[in-house]
Amino acid sequence: MSDLQVAPWILVIPVKRTAIAKSRLAAAYPQHRPELARAFAVDTTAAALASPLVRAVLVVTDDPVVSADITAVGAYAVPDLPGVGLNEALEHGAAVAAAEFPDVGVAALSADLPALRPAELTAALKACVADRNFVIDLPGTGTTLLAASPGTPLDPRFGVGSALAHQASGAVPVELTTIDSLRRDVDTAADLAHAVQLGVGPRTADVMSLVLGAATGTEGLAC
Repeated sequence: MSDLQVAPWILVIPVKRTAIAKSRLAAAYPQHRPELARAFAVDTTAAALASPLVRAVLVVTDDPVVSADITAVGAYAVPDLPGVGLNEALEHGAAVAAAEFPDVGVAALSADLPALRPAELTAALKACVADRNFVIDLPGTGTTLLAASPGTPLDPRFGVGSALAHQASGAVPVELTTIDSLRRDVDTAADLAHAVQLGVGPRTADVMSLVLGAATGTEGLAC
């Protein structure tokens, strides 16, 4: 890079319309599932922006409320023009990032990391020294981060078994043992309980307060 003061990564975060997102949380949180999905995305985005290695965050979404929320914390909203799936959304976001920031690496980040710590994200990005690297989620089968160096196609292969799919595509796993907040994506109630133990961001904490209020019947908290 010619300008050593420029942070070397652009992060692309895909976010579904929250009306349909996080369906596996519906049984445990039927009234709060959409709010939780939005909160996860905002807390993930804010934590990513706090990393000194992140120059910008592009959130690919067709949800206008998410767009407004992430713009308010300093990210860019990119419409999901393909509108046909997660990997296509990421490829679109990566193309936009490469066009705007051609000399900067592009990394895809899960939107479901409400406990994400900027320092742990920074450590993982520092470890991304191959052409393509990825971070395996805590269950050991999925991917929470996929990073490609400048000029290298992102080639996302998210979905069931994405860890094996990314490794088979030539991406190199990041071997760090102190990045649980980056590896703790949330799909289930048990995942969320663990994220809360790690310490979730303020938006997620606010929604969890609503959940607690609804569960205990606290006046004015249930929604």
